[in-house]
Amino acid sequence: MGTHYRHFDLDERIELARLSGAGHSVRQIASALDRAPSSIARELKRNRGSTIGYKPVYADQQARARRWCGCRLERDEPLRNQVLGQLAAGWSPEQVAGRSGRIGAESIYRFVYAQITRHKDYRWRHYLPRAKSKRGRRARRGGSSVLHMAHRLSLAERPAEVMGGLTPDTGRPI
Repeated sequence: MGTHYRHFDLDERIELARLSGAGHSVRQIASALDRAPSSIARELKRNRGSTIGYKPVYADQQARARRWCGCRLERDEPLRNQVLGQLAAGWSPEQVAGRSGRIGAESIYRFVYAQITRHKDYRWRHYLPRAKSKRGRRARRGGSSVLHMAHRLSLAERPAEVMGGLTPDTGRPI
């Protein structure tokens, strides 16, 4: 379903600091902690100070601060009220995002569609320009929809009488 991984916890960070301070290599630390060497190297590089070295408590605090903390419109009530007021006035999410500068249009769309999905409250759709409760299909992979047309003829394959006797590549008479 997706890649599953687990974050370093404080106990692992303390052990990592102890082994690193004792002069063990990244591969030795990785085998001791049953982790990939790249994970150990990334953890050390990301949380090592220039003069103080690796501090596990500081690394744990920094990791917690970096974690995703939810949708901005759910966290910031004044911003949510401003955005919903502008949407209710008939603005599109693109207009709100362009005028505000504090949030992107895609974040607004995600917030509204998440409310519809999460609470089954279809009144939220009236905040959107097209008033749809579900998003349309995303762009298709593999290029233009013209490439996927059935019975499509390229210009080079068209009959000469249709082209008026001109070749499609140069436009000169045949």
